[in-house]
Amino acid sequence: MTPAARIQTAIELLDRILAGAAAEQVLTTWARGNRFAGSSDRAAIRDHVFDALRCQRSYAARGGALNGRGLMLGALAEQGVAPETLFTGARHAPTPPSAQEQRTLAQPAAISPEVALDVPDWLAPALQRSLGADYPAVMAALRQRAPVFLRVNLARTTAAEAITALAAEGIAAGPHPLASTALEVTQNARKIQGSAAYAEGLVELQDAASQAVVEMLPLNPGDRVLDYCAGGGGKSLAMAARAPLESFAHDAEPGRMRDLPPRAARAGVAVRCLDRATARRLAPFDLVLTDVPCSGSGSWRRAPEAKWRLTAARLSELTELQAAILREAAALVRPGGWLAYATCSLLATENADQVDRFLHENKDWRLGAARRLTPLDGGDGFFCALLQHERT
Repeated sequence: MTPAARIQTAIELLDRILAGAAAEQVLTTWARGNRFAGSSDRAAIRDHVFDALRCQRSYAARGGALNGRGLMLGALAEQGVAPETLFTGARHAPTPPSAQEQRTLAQPAAISPEVALDVPDWLAPALQRSLGADYPAVMAALRQRAPVFLRVNLARTTAAEAITALAAEGIAAGPHPLASTALEVTQNARKIQGSAAYAEGLVELQDAASQAVVEMLPLNPGDRVLDYCAGGGGKSLAMAARAPLESFAHDAEPGRMRDLPPRAARAGVAVRCLDRATARRLAPFDLVLTDVPCSGSGSWRRAPEAKWRLTAARLSELTELQAAILREAAALVRPGGWLAYATCSLLATENADQVDRFLHENKDWRLGAARRLTPLDGGDGFFCALLQHERT
């Protein structure tokens, strides 16, 4: 495909996403229906789409319209590329810019700080309160692509050995300071899932901030540990690799854990998946981790459409769900045990405020430690608080 044809395809896919379709589903469906497109074409189109979604407000303002065409015109304008070099109207290329589009591109209108930073207006005050002086820099960072991180599986190898194994397959990676197990991939990230190092369980794809959260957890050999909102099980696997534990995983939607058993087998660890009734029957646990459903604001670089689809009503629903999960999970912890509360959110209402609420309502718990990470630390935005049940 030519560069212009890639842009035209991105325009068409963006229009479907803006109409409400999920970005990953749209890209996967397109790739399956267009086998002629090579891996480089698919990668370039994916990059166009996700770059445009990250910068949706500012690109639309530059391009003159909130649609696929406007976003791609805005993207080229921000990159300093003359649109007429790609919007040529030739075969498979977008039609040339109209007179109105040319005027908009030539004389861009003044835009607000929220538009320039690609922040929804209604969320800006809450983000400013939560981030303080870091607000502009964090929002600017969320306009960029996220780094690719790997977690070294300490149950199978060391960081140095993993780096060597990856290098043998042309994948360059190096240590990242957020976690002792974290490697940042700097070359050939798209080769990872086809690599022997990945297939043999030496490494797993996992954000560095997520790994930092796991490193915070007080894990001791023999502990009975429950990942209560396990999802795909990334943190379950990371915990199991840290120490010989009795590891359990639960999720309100069990289908999310369907790949956990084969992933655990590949990693050389044991994790038992539980339904809610069994989790209650097997309680109490030494540690229960609740990586709760949240706004995902800390991971908007990876899932940018979530930024624009979040509503005040949905955020309110999430905060009530988080409080309910904390109450449920607390009942599963032994006296003197630990409850870890985590989100991939930047918002205080989902983080410190939620912990304060829990501690106010539960006087037999205390705060042991808390940590907030933002993209300025290198990985995604994350929050984790360690709560200990006082012995009675």
